[in-house]
Amino acid sequence: MISTTILTAAILLLTILLALPLGHYMHRVYAGDRFWATRLMGPVERGIYRVSGVSASEEMDWKRYAIALLIFNLIGGVFLYALLLAQGVLPLNPLHFAGVQGGSAFNTAASFTTNTNWQDYSGGSTLSYLSQMLGLTVQNFLSAATGITILLPIIRAIVRHKTKDLGNFWVDMTRTVLYVLLPLSALFALILMEQGVVQTLAGEVRADLVAPFVSGGKTILHQIMHVGPVASQEAIMMLGNNGGGFFNMNDAHPFENPTGFTNFLEMVAMILIPSALVFLFGHMAKARRTAWAILISMLVLFIPLTLVSQHYQLTGNPVLTQLGISQANTASLAGGGNMEGVEDRIGSGATALFATLATATSTGAANGAYDSMMPLSGGVNLFLMQLGEVVFGGVGSGLATFLAFMIFAVFLGGLMVGRTPEFLGKKIESFEIKMTSLSILIMPLLVLIGTALAVTTVAGRAGVFNPGAHGFSEVLYAVTSPANNNGSAFGGLSSNTRFYNLLTGMCMLLGRYWTYLPLLALAGALVEKKKIPAGSGTLTTYTPIFIGLTVGVILLVGALNFFPALALGPIAEQLAPLTTLTH
Repeated sequence: MISTTILTAAILLLTILLALPLGHYMHRVYAGDRFWATRLMGPVERGIYRVSGVSASEEMDWKRYAIALLIFNLIGGVFLYALLLAQGVLPLNPLHFAGVQGGSAFNTAASFTTNTNWQDYSGGSTLSYLSQMLGLTVQNFLSAATGITILLPIIRAIVRHKTKDLGNFWVDMTRTVLYVLLPLSALFALILMEQGVVQTLAGEVRADLVAPFVSGGKTILHQIMHVGPVASQEAIMMLGNNGGGFFNMNDAHPFENPTGFTNFLEMVAMILIPSALVFLFGHMAKARRTAWAILISMLVLFIPLTLVSQHYQLTGNPVLTQLGISQANTASLAGGGNMEGVEDRIGSGATALFATLATATSTGAANGAYDSMMPLSGGVNLFLMQLGEVVFGGVGSGLATFLAFMIFAVFLGGLMVGRTPEFLGKKIESFEIKMTSLSILIMPLLVLIGTALAVTTVAGRAGVFNPGAHGFSEVLYAVTSPANNNGSAFGGLSSNTRFYNLLTGMCMLLGRYWTYLPLLALAGALVEKKKIPAGSGTLTTYTPIFIGLTVGVILLVGALNFFPALALGPIAEQLAPLTTLTH
């Protein structure tokens, strides 16, 4: 437990140290400052505007901004859908894969366009290199940039007053990809390649076995392994909180995550940009103490839940302990604990940490089998998503949702002291609370209604292979993950069916756009308000009291919405072995 605690602390500390300068750099990018990056890439940026006919000086109100965002995402989704259907007759298909089946193509297009990256297929044996590069990798960049473009208008709405201008979607998108995502991904991809992540257009390679074996009466002397352009996709997959793996094993595959160093860097990458955006908020809103309060609130939520997950993974299965099977910390057990579904080279504690980082953000990547985790460890994954993607959260979208919770906390605080609530100089009135409440409550409705449909219909139950509490947990996870644009999954559920393709596809689309359109409307209302100077009754947004209030609101909303479902799933499953042992 000590080693995993040190690993957790090292990742969080390094992330903060890197996020501080990155947040300052991003502030200069979005402010339009002239500095070394714009001198280097400025001609490319201006060339893009000339070709596309975009005026960088023209700004949009929230409705135009939202329409541009929706149209851009719609075009990207339709293009990806068509590409997947037609991949069988297109080039860069060395393994000669056929076109993707229609339901799976729709689900995948919705998944990667919304930054969910839920996969109902095996990537290494389903998609051509053209689909992986031109389809999935491109959408990894664009969907991550879309998340940031959701956040920027909200921050500008807090800063500006008596206007309708919230920036230009096309400018924000261009600068995010050009100045932030591309340079970071290129650097990270080079590091991954140096560590052994594959990057090639070759279809497959043959490896001679050190120890040949007999199978079906034949002596197997070699193994054929799929390869591909993995490092370039892996870099933006982690930095952009995408999570869709090139191979079905995701980051448990040695071609995606070959060493302890890559495992460490990939965990840092998941929370680097979400953390940097917190400091970007502090710079843009001139509220650096509030930014630190946001980060502290996230850590207050993340650290205890991570320790709970690690504890149960490292403690292991109580039934095995009762049977006299050792799950102690030894070199052969890579840290001991529950080793089912865990890579020996990674260990159960590091797998639990990777899982909480992947579900606290919207990354959804996996370096082990989440379905094989101890029930409460898997329950922590579920709960982190069900909090509303606010603990670090997805790139941009997570902080946007966190700000919605802060506004709601300000509203509750205002009611307590009998004053009109204010947030960073903006008065919070009925319309703002309606939009905030709508953005917070859409996700729980999608999860609970979707789960109810899955467990009460024949088509939904047909995909469940495990009975009882664990089977229910798998269904709950299969709806929670797409509705939160996360993309991770429990195994043991047949999700590549018409029912689950449509259900999860609609959850991904509605969970992305129905949640964040109210936030853009909120930004449109706030930007028109005048600034109010802080008074004696103003609720300060960086005190320990306010941090506690915000964390309390987030936990209360999550617990009230999902505790009954969690009690039927992971909690009941965790208690079941204990009940068996006592009888």
